Amino acid sequence: MRKLVISMFFIAIFTLPCSISAHEGEDHDHDEAAEDTSATNQESGIGWKLVRSLEMGNSGKFVHMVLVDHAVYTDKTVYSAAINRLCRPDDEFCRIRFWSQEKYIPEKASLTTEQNKHLRADYLVNKSAGMQHLRWSCSVDTDKAKCF
Repeated sequence: MRKLVISMFFIAIFTLPCSISAHEGEDHDHDEAAEDTSATNQESGIGWKLVRSLEMGNSGKFVHMVLVDHAVYTDKTVYSAAINRLCRPDDEFCRIRFWSQEKYIPEKASLTTEQNKHLRADYLVNKSAGMQHLRWSCSVDTDKAKCF
């Protein structure tokens, strides 16, 4: 687990400047909140795309639902790139769930058993609760001690 955290740290350091410069000169209003931002403001990168962001109840906290290209779903750098683009260092809360088949991406924040079965990774930062984790499905990380 420590090796994973260190790896994620280095990936964040090297990819963060790229994501910041990619937004230079753009006019964004990041304060607007919507229940489902599926059709507008889609973000993507090499090997992934944001399908929708869903609010958890009326909390103002969102879960980002991301599609990873099925051909590269075992490449952990694809997940890191999405995390670095969608979660900012000053975010108090950020959650991203990843799938490699779009038909399993839910329309609401809660998951069915089938959707959970096809989940490839789950990333969560909740600074007020002191939580940060990145969990992998066993199809991405075959280490049974680390996967779900």
